[in-house]
Amino acid sequence: MAGAEPKGGGRLEKRIPALFLALKDKETPLAAKVMAGITVGYALSPIDLIPDFIPVLGYLDDLILLPAFAALAIKLIPAGVWERSCERAEHLWENGRPKKWYYALPIVLIWLLAAWLIVKKIWF
Repeated sequence: MAGAEPKGGGRLEKRIPALFLALKDKETPLAAKVMAGITVGYALSPIDLIPDFIPVLGYLDDLILLPAFAALAIKLIPAGVWERSCERAEHLWENGRPKKWYYALPIVLIWLLAAWLIVKKIWF
């Protein structure tokens, strides 16, 4: 069964690292990789779709959108890949932060590009 939920995998902070690991797995289908990439990128992004300062609606992305994205990505990931990713994610932080901080670079570059395009559109 695709995307079967292993024991203890119900918390979002455990799902995001597992989704990231599943994203890098060669056995993950393309649709699942795209959805996992969107989910991980959105989770790590400092900018929300709905800004938090908007009363009630501002927290909907944290309470509804992100878990929905994660659930959809998990459904698309084959069960074996998901379970393997969850097991690897549990041990990811044992020795402190992961050393591969450069995985954040694409997200930073995307937001810098977006900011540059906005500034260019406004001032030029």
